[in-house]
Amino acid sequence: MAVLKKKIDANRLNLKDEVVSINRVTKVVKGGKNMSFAALVVVGDAGEGVVGYGSGKAKEVPQAIRKGIESAKKNLFKINLTETTIPHQVLGHFGAGSVMLKPAPEGTGIIAGKTVRAVMTSAGIQNVLTKSLGTANPHNVIKATFDALIQLRNKSEVAALRGKSEDEL
Repeated sequence: MAVLKKKIDANRLNLKDEVVSINRVTKVVKGGKNMSFAALVVVGDAGEGVVGYGSGKAKEVPQAIRKGIESAKKNLFKINLTETTIPHQVLGHFGAGSVMLKPAPEGTGIIAGKTVRAVMTSAGIQNVLTKSLGTANPHNVIKATFDALIQLRNKSEVAALRGKSEDEL
């Protein structure tokens, strides 16, 4: 299912960034080993329900994080929310990883692992139950989480897809 994505202007948003993982990577060459760092970053505006992720590589950690933030700003998504939780249960897949998201009542909080929690807090979701299945690789878990978030539909979208009014649902 193709999802049409509108370009979101990162400059008008109040974006907060969170580093999910930093990985030291080494390339072995004739003269020895070249070390660099890869950073996985999530940015989001909790008030607007906008969130994105990006990856950056550089010789030093701060530069890698900066590159990751710039990449994440180019990859922003608007998430459908109902007050402080998600509208319905959803399962996202990427590679060997799957992430299940379930709506939760007020006061539950974010029940999630470190990687999924970063995405949920950045998106402004305050009450949600999650389960990460399969891989624990942060890149695949984040992509599976975004796959799940993109599948979320609010009542008016579902009604429009079915050609009915909201009252008929």
